[in-house]
Amino acid sequence: MAVNTAHPKRGARTTEDRIGEVLACYKPRREYLIPILQDVQEIEGYLPQASIHRIADHLGLPESKIYGVATFYNQFKLNPPGRYQIQVCRGTACHVKGSSEMLDALTRELGIEPGETTGDGLFSLETVACIGACSIAPVITINGQFHGRLDKKKVVALLVDIRS
Repeated sequence: MAVNTAHPKRGARTTEDRIGEVLACYKPRREYLIPILQDVQEIEGYLPQASIHRIADHLGLPESKIYGVATFYNQFKLNPPGRYQIQVCRGTACHVKGSSEMLDALTRELGIEPGETTGDGLFSLETVACIGACSIAPVITINGQFHGRLDKKKVVALLVDIRS
């Protein structure tokens, strides 16, 4: 069980302080690894190597164990996200309506594969099993904003708009 109830994400001065507060909220037990990773990623936007090292020290685990868990679950990111985070729905409705063509257009236009970020740090691309917006399939989200009834031309036009 957590040691205290102070909320670690509010009121801290630096990111390093905030990470320290997260770690202070949890006893050094392996069972708290996933909640710690979630809290740290919420603060950092991803799981940087320095934070993984601090988590490993706190829990008394090898960094390889932390990386093993972080790479097993799709929710965890080991690289900084782009300014614009694009999620492409790959659910059945979106697949049937052409999400694979949209994904191909995005990878071609951005020059990255799902799970990667463009070199300029502007875009991150990922696929998700289902966004839950089947009525407007095919759909993507950009920073959580839904864009539906798309095709590859409309997706490329969205990128042009964002870049300008």
